Amino acid sequence: MTPVFGHGHLRLYLLKLLDESPKHGYELIQALSERFGGTYAPSAGTIYPRLAKLEDEGLVTKAADGRKTVYEITDAGRAELASREGELNSIESDLTDSVRRLADEVRSGVGEAMKSLRADLASAARQAREATDATSQSYSSWFAFDPTEDARGEPRSGADARPAGETSASAEASRDASRNEIRDVDIALAEFRQSVRTALRSRGARASVPAGTAAAFARRLDEVRASLLDDLKK
Repeated sequence: MTPVFGHGHLRLYLLKLLDESPKHGYELIQALSERFGGTYAPSAGTIYPRLAKLEDEGLVTKAADGRKTVYEITDAGRAELASREGELNSIESDLTDSVRRLADEVRSGVGEAMKSLRADLASAARQAREATDATSQSYSSWFAFDPTEDARGEPRSGADARPAGETSASAEASRDASRNEIRDVDIALAEFRQSVRTALRSRGARASVPAGTAAAFARRLDEVRASLLDDLKK
């Protein structure tokens, strides 16, 4: 992301914010976020070391307010602001440009994320269609097998033959129901796979994926697979 403050400028801008009113660290972070329209908010690790340095230089003081620490500008801090008024005006101008650049970067990032999401959704839909087609093709031939015929297509005899009065309607309905179940499982698997991939990519874009994620994922899949296979054996 584009740097927001030049060297030493954040330190001076903190003095400006404290000159407006005493604030604790979180209020300073919120104030900066508001100035940037939510496109930038410094971390506590950025703010507090600078406040500590300002305190060491005698430019701010701090006092406990319950569990919070409130910072207040000193006369020496106001004197520094006054002596660097021109530099502060330049910082304000630079901040306007920074807000514009950050907004452009956010819009660009959102646009790229939407493109990636659309591509992922299209890929998931294509995989689901392919899975459905493959399932229909592979299982249609299996379910087309007529148990009243032998390998040569001739009627079976004896115990293997279907009773003369039995119709094929119930058998066909059962085959249709099985095909539908298998198709829905394949579609669910494709959608599950794509949703997990999208979630992992999104996390990877924001922060590192936690160590052990793959092992935990594999372990949970093994548990689900074992449970489902047990159900299918019943």
